[in-house]
Amino acid sequence: MSKFVYLYEDPTATTQSIGATPYGIYDKDISFQSESLQVCKFVSRRLGHPVMQLEFNSGSIYTCFEESISEYSQQLHHYNMKNWLWEQYGAEEKISGSGYGNDSTSSVMGTGSNAVRSGHLGSNFILSEQYGEAVNVGGGVELYSGSINLTGSKQVYDLTTDAVLNSSHTGKRIEVQRVFNYGPAAVTKFYDPYAGSFDQQQMLDTFGMGDVAPAVTYVMRPVSHDIARAQAIETSDKIRKSAYSFELVNNKLRLFPRPVSGSSGDKIYFNYYVKDEKGSTTRDWTSDKVSDPSNAPYKFITYSEINAPGRQWIRKFTLALAKELLGIIRSKYASMPLPNGDVTLDGESLKAEGREEKEQLLTELKEFLESVTLKERAVGEQETADAQQSVLNKAPLGIYIG
Repeated sequence: MSKFVYLYEDPTATTQSIGATPYGIYDKDISFQSESLQVCKFVSRRLGHPVMQLEFNSGSIYTCFEESISEYSQQLHHYNMKNWLWEQYGAEEKISGSGYGNDSTSSVMGTGSNAVRSGHLGSNFILSEQYGEAVNVGGGVELYSGSINLTGSKQVYDLTTDAVLNSSHTGKRIEVQRVFNYGPAAVTKFYDPYAGSFDQQQMLDTFGMGDVAPAVTYVMRPVSHDIARAQAIETSDKIRKSAYSFELVNNKLRLFPRPVSGSSGDKIYFNYYVKDEKGSTTRDWTSDKVSDPSNAPYKFITYSEINAPGRQWIRKFTLALAKELLGIIRSKYASMPLPNGDVTLDGESLKAEGREEKEQLLTELKEFLESVTLKERAVGEQETADAQQSVLNKAPLGIYIG
């Protein structure tokens, strides 16, 4: 087929771009519809029309225009994800590939604007929860309560078979965190020191206050005195008596002292995790949340909301794409026969120029976005603060005479 079947002509209708783009992402955007006419004229004039014929129609330029806006959206969303992905991870609703393009049945991702993101410590807590979980002060796994019924003279209990657990945990491997096998508190073995008893009683009698009600006496000792006495009682019980304790090996619990016949029917309680739940890497509260860059909630940027510098970048990128496309077309027809010889077309040079301009525009945009990330902002503020401090250090200080 002759290449002259496809020749460029300036479009006239503002709605001519509707249905002419492959995906129809921006067809409903009034700004896209109106500017597509100017973009066609801009690209065609830069490529030599009407002095030179262009071997494609306006639909090809619309396609390049749509691709340029999508590329601009992609680069900005990469910048957004560098700044905010960890704040969205596991905390914000993920987005799927479904949306609306040119009609209500399209599966093309739609357009939209994003609200300003606000930083939080959610992702840091997700990464550090396991440390609190290890010492029972937090975490994302439920801590359950179980018990064992004591049997006279039985000292070792297999928690897999002897424990009373949640019905759904029967037979599962559990990880015990705390066993409530404590003796009476040491503080119960001496009276309130503020009430005047034991070694204080003789002193109270000496001062003639022995008959005063204990609760209203005014002889006090520091709290450290109570702590020292409690530690002395506990140490005595541990060394001189069979103190309450336990040993846990391979989910087998050995109790100290050995239960006696009078202990039958008593319960020992404990806290535990289910091993499967603790080892799981998923949590119910993170379902349908952002898990990676593929479902971060970013859509194609609405063209009508792109500012002037962004639109200028898009126009230049559209020109570069069109130049590359025209070069590919002309490369197919390397030469054209004429009555007095052949004319060689500039397809290869156009392709090279278009690709070089694309690479340059992408590099400029990426470098600019890198320069305004939150990390670079922090570095800039630090450099500014250091410079201001250097200036202030050289300023003379006033001398005050009192």
